[in-house]
Amino acid sequence: MTETLEIPARTEPDRVRANTPRGVNELIDERTIEHLCNYVGLSNAAISQRIEELDREWDIERWLQTNGSSLALSGLVLGLAVSRKWLWLPAVVLPMLLMHATQGWCPPVPVLRRFGVRTRHEIDAEKYALKILRGDFDGIPNILDETLRAVEAFNACAT
Repeated sequence: MTETLEIPARTEPDRVRANTPRGVNELIDERTIEHLCNYVGLSNAAISQRIEELDREWDIERWLQTNGSSLALSGLVLGLAVSRKWLWLPAVVLPMLLMHATQGWCPPVPVLRRFGVRTRHEIDAEKYALKILRGDFDGIPNILDETLRAVEAFNACAT
């Protein structure tokens, strides 16, 4: 009989996670734990390199802001230069950005989440779990089982 590790259910303080189906959040969390498992026992240099990659990873807010503003600006330019019909584009995109800013949800969010785009909190949870694995913090027990160590490091940071 194999033992399975379960991620404890938690209430979502993050508006994007709260508006994302639980299964998608669990899939993103499982991928994060898989990443962490790959780094258990590796050198501090390898872990540091992954932390640098995480510092450059775009979160969902950046994706939405960049794509939304690009579409709105393009529609505005095309509306002024080509045809006023293009003004429908910023008229659709800008309310979506406002909806996301106030509610934490807009139509592109489910699509981006299914592609694995994470929130800043999720990215930071992996980053700080890696710092725990690297030994940056005192008082964290050294768990020998690699998978359990990765899960416990993630759980310590994800709440």
